[in-house]
Amino acid sequence: MYATEAFGPFFSTVKAGPLPAEVLHHAKRALIDWHAALYPGIASDAVQRLQRVLEDDLGHGNAKLPLGQRATARAAALVNGAAAHAAEIDDSFRDAMYHPGAPTIAAAIAAAQDAGASGEVLLKGIVVGYEVSTRIGVVLGRSHYRYWHSTATVGTFGAAAAAAFIFGATGQQLAHALATAATFAAGLQQAFRMDSMSKPLHAGRAAEGGLLAAKAAIAGITGSLDVLDGEAGMGHAMSDGPGWGALASTLGSDFHICRLTFKNHIGCGHTFAAIDGALALKAKLGIEATQIQRIRVATYRPALDIACYLDPKTENEAKFSLKYIVATALVHGSVRLSAYAPERLRDSETRRLMDCMTVELDPELDSAFPGKRAARVEIGTADGNRHDYLQPNRKGDPEDPLSDADLNDKLMELASPLLGADAAQRLAERIWQLEREPSVDFFA
Repeated sequence: MYATEAFGPFFSTVKAGPLPAEVLHHAKRALIDWHAALYPGIASDAVQRLQRVLEDDLGHGNAKLPLGQRATARAAALVNGAAAHAAEIDDSFRDAMYHPGAPTIAAAIAAAQDAGASGEVLLKGIVVGYEVSTRIGVVLGRSHYRYWHSTATVGTFGAAAAAAFIFGATGQQLAHALATAATFAAGLQQAFRMDSMSKPLHAGRAAEGGLLAAKAAIAGITGSLDVLDGEAGMGHAMSDGPGWGALASTLGSDFHICRLTFKNHIGCGHTFAAIDGALALKAKLGIEATQIQRIRVATYRPALDIACYLDPKTENEAKFSLKYIVATALVHGSVRLSAYAPERLRDSETRRLMDCMTVELDPELDSAFPGKRAARVEIGTADGNRHDYLQPNRKGDPEDPLSDADLNDKLMELASPLLGADAAQRLAERIWQLEREPSVDFFA
């Protein structure tokens, strides 16, 4: 059996009967969080420009964009996937170094609207997409993440699996969809180490590519089933030649969708342990930001490589600046969308703290990545004292999860400015009872 075929039995099991109530509940949590990320993202410059590029695919079709405009399924997957990743608020599965929601749910909703599927089928498709793609991401591992943006690459598999399920594919058609998805998978980390608009397009392209791969497989287009584990396959070309033998060993017993990380701040998630540690130490000391004279942050390598901007000038750069985000949290108490307003980028006290901050690698914390995302924070105060704090994980990680109420609040905060509070509340209510809905046409 090739790696692409390993998911067939699970695929058939999900088709045949109900999923555990807990698993469906976590799928709804992911859907609430996806919508919280979607609405601020749709207003971003990159996504607005993308919609103009796709003008011929909008205004008709069975799928929808966030404010109700009709679109073809592929265009909706592309736009909604990009929008859900654009504001840097979307979920992640830590062990795969991957944001599954943006591409997987965008493709799943587009497929469900295109096929006229029920809410229960949508939820099942989301679960299938998460379980398949996160396992591929775990196998590809850290060596893949060194150069490749996993949300772009691994996300294509999540989109393909979710769409294939919703469109009614067989297990063998799923294997061919995954095989074709592998040849579509792309997205380089270098694309966001310079100020650019490419990063959200990665998630959108993964959603579109996965949906196309699913439709192609159902139409009889075959792929190379050994594309993951073959001699010139993805494992060798885009990783360090990992073993695929245990790929599906825990499918159906250990549901990854129940162990997601949901963002409690806005920006690069690699900065969040440092944010939480800095805020906890500040509160422990009972000090104001003005009393801080020195800050040292030690953390794992990808946090330094990806949140790398030392003197951010733009919103995109600021979202990937460890120094800026930690200093902002210390000065203003949190990191929300307002943290990236032009006037905040020039905040004098934030800039002062950035100037007195050093960031460095902690080999011990780096060795625990990706399973742990930790940071050590040291603060020196005006009286000459120094105090340190170890933050072992991030608020929102499985060890310290956001509650259902927290996710509702996140949706209300981020969707209400575009939808209005009443509409955002109605959306949340429908998601929480989605398995009873005969269709998902109400989704934007």
